[in-house]
Amino acid sequence: VKFNNCAGNKGVRYETNSLDFKVRADGTMYAAHHVQMPSKQLILMVTAWDPQILGRWEAIVRFLVTEKSQHSGHKPKGRKTVPGELAQQQSDTLLPWRQHQSANGLRRQKRDWVIPPINVPENSRGPFPQQLVRIRSDKDKEIHIRYSITGVGADQPPMEVFSIDPVSGRMYVTRPMDREERASYHLRAHAVDMNGNKVENPIDLYIYVIDMNDNRPEFINQVYNGSVDEGSKPGTYVMTVTANDADDSTTANGMVRYRIVTQTPQSPSQNMFTINSETGDIVTVAAGLDREKVQQYIVIVQATDMEGNLNYGLSNTATAIITVTDVNDNPPEFTTSTVSINTSAHSLRNGVARQQKAVGDGTPRATCTRALAHSRFDFSQPRGPREKMRHFAAAVDYEMNRAFMLTVMVSNQAPLASGIQMSFQSTAGVTISVTDVNEAPYFPTNHKLIRLEEGVPTGTVLTTFSAVDPDRFMQQAVRYSKLSDPANWLNINATNGQITTAAVLDRESDYIKNNVYEATFLAADNGIPPASGTGTLQIYLIDINDNAPELLPKEAQICEKPNLNVINITAADADIDPNVGPFVFELPSVPSAVRKNWTITRLNGDYAQLSLRIMYLEAGVYDVPIIVTDSGNPPLYNTSVIKVKVCPCDENGDCTTIGAVAAAGLGTGAIIAILICIIILLTMVLLFVVWMKRREKERHTKQLLIDPEDDVRDNILKYDEEGGGEEDQDYDLSQLQQPETMDHVLNKTPGVRRVDERPIGAEPQYPVRPVIPHPGDIGDFINEGLRAADNDPTAPPYDSLLVFDYEGSGSTAGSVSSLNSSSSGDQDYDY
Repeated sequence: VKFNNCAGNKGVRYETNSLDFKVRADGTMYAAHHVQMPSKQLILMVTAWDPQILGRWEAIVRFLVTEKSQHSGHKPKGRKTVPGELAQQQSDTLLPWRQHQSANGLRRQKRDWVIPPINVPENSRGPFPQQLVRIRSDKDKEIHIRYSITGVGADQPPMEVFSIDPVSGRMYVTRPMDREERASYHLRAHAVDMNGNKVENPIDLYIYVIDMNDNRPEFINQVYNGSVDEGSKPGTYVMTVTANDADDSTTANGMVRYRIVTQTPQSPSQNMFTINSETGDIVTVAAGLDREKVQQYIVIVQATDMEGNLNYGLSNTATAIITVTDVNDNPPEFTTSTVSINTSAHSLRNGVARQQKAVGDGTPRATCTRALAHSRFDFSQPRGPREKMRHFAAAVDYEMNRAFMLTVMVSNQAPLASGIQMSFQSTAGVTISVTDVNEAPYFPTNHKLIRLEEGVPTGTVLTTFSAVDPDRFMQQAVRYSKLSDPANWLNINATNGQITTAAVLDRESDYIKNNVYEATFLAADNGIPPASGTGTLQIYLIDINDNAPELLPKEAQICEKPNLNVINITAADADIDPNVGPFVFELPSVPSAVRKNWTITRLNGDYAQLSLRIMYLEAGVYDVPIIVTDSGNPPLYNTSVIKVKVCPCDENGDCTTIGAVAAAGLGTGAIIAILICIIILLTMVLLFVVWMKRREKERHTKQLLIDPEDDVRDNILKYDEEGGGEEDQDYDLSQLQQPETMDHVLNKTPGVRRVDERPIGAEPQYPVRPVIPHPGDIGDFINEGLRAADNDPTAPPYDSLLVFDYEGSGSTAGSVSSLNSSSSGDQDYDY
């Protein structure tokens, strides 16, 4: 077999799908051992593979066997055309063993079963199962033989893709095949008798799935990004696009070809790029790429299989974005050659005077260097390629210069691209006319520092803090005022800026930071518009000895007997060195008991110890005065009183609880007196409570001691009765007597009853309160109960309705609604 990988075939190895044949490195095929050929032809698959690039190539080799068993090799043929030829030459029934001669002749040796590869097209529509081949042995005339197959696709996953009739030996495929899922199957066929004994040796069956064009090419990326320099020559490489086809790459089904569908924009030509149809490399095909005109191209690339046949192949598209990168092919250039500027000195001194645009490539290659022919001006280099550059002035003063003539030059930092015959720089003239404006006064020595001692009296002149008005050609007056004076210690003269003290300056004040006091003053002119400036005055205060030292702590505790328990004393002074320590500690001579009972020992310049001089001192609180003197000039002293609690101590030197109470100044008698007072107070409170409860009880049980005539409860108002004749005493008393029967009560008209009897009738139903009432049902429950009680005739009291008897309906008297008050005269209703 001949093979060429276009690289000298270095490292290429050959393999076959048969264990009986091998291929040498030079492509020669040979038999690995003695082989008996079972048929007139033998078809093998030869594979050449390169381990360096992991490439594999396959070809089918067909051997024709002569009667003398001599092999003649044929030139390899691609898999694309072999399956069709095999289908014509291959019979439906394969005899794996040759038939034996008669009993009188020589007996031939049995050979192994060799079956040529079986080709099955993928995506077959059936019907299934579909017969592939029939396998039989020549011994099936003598004994009953059972056939079976094993391997992947039969009894191994995927299961039951292939099946065989155990009696007839017909082999079937049971469902459509997919070459992209599995390209080939290797099965083994077995022949056994009815008892399961092996009749023939197992043979190998190779089944190859024939590829169909059922997969579109797929691009690795849907969007590809590439770049190319502007002005590139035709044939310049830009990028590579790649599409993969899952179909067999050795057939037209998997052979992908590329082409460009569209290009946007189509400027300066509609075909600025071309693509290699096999490799997918995109290159320039026309000149004229100019980034200043077109910065980006969008190219739609199409990949088609079947070797690019648009009628039969399947296609897919992807987008290639090609960015045109800049090269330095345009020098910078000013838009105008001369510029005139009228501006104020204030605007110049604060920054921007004019903006002048320089046009270039507009990329980092367009970074320009500007040169300015004047020492008092400078540029702010633009951050972007097309940004305007700005002129800056350094302390331009109308009173010094009223006009300036400048020359500006601009050039590329990077050299121009090769072949560009143009000047790499450009110049322009700038004329600046300065106009006068009102400038703010300024303090020549801003943050002015003066030094003086603290404690200077009020009204002392400290300094003159004056400002200067730069407008020499304007007659203006400057006025001064305070802007910040935290302690309100200073005054300033509004006319000449003289600073005087308004209070005594104290270095120990909280307004002093690091011995410095700061105040800010304002100087304003009367120009149009007025302008003002600020200045800061710093006063460094020198310390004087104006603070006497103090002792700490103010309270202490010590045992009543001398031991190691002493009181440590510290001296503190608000002044600074040299008006502080070392300090002198001493006890006063008056009263004499102080030096008699106490003693003080100096430890160093700031510390001392106070202890008992005598062997025992009664527990209590003692005021011990101590005189402490600093080292100032002149020195200051102070007598500090320390409250010392003397108490009994335990063995550890700590005050006991009783001792602490005693040290507070209370003896045993005083404590007993306090307890007695507390008991008496509690007894009085208890007696008062008992007396109040008894008085409350008597008030409820005692009758009211008031005049019966003044008692308005249940009184009977008696009037004069003169009595009448017998006609006035003709009463029917039977109506007031208790009746013997209740018929007249039950037969009365509804609404009229006796008031001294309990009505007879059905009692109303009162509402039943729910077991678990809802808060919203409480109001309804009360209203229903009230309504039932009002309509209950059996509810006491029975005399609530004063109706003695029914007297009939109607009245001889007229309606009282006809009565009205007289409208004549004013009525007095005050009564």
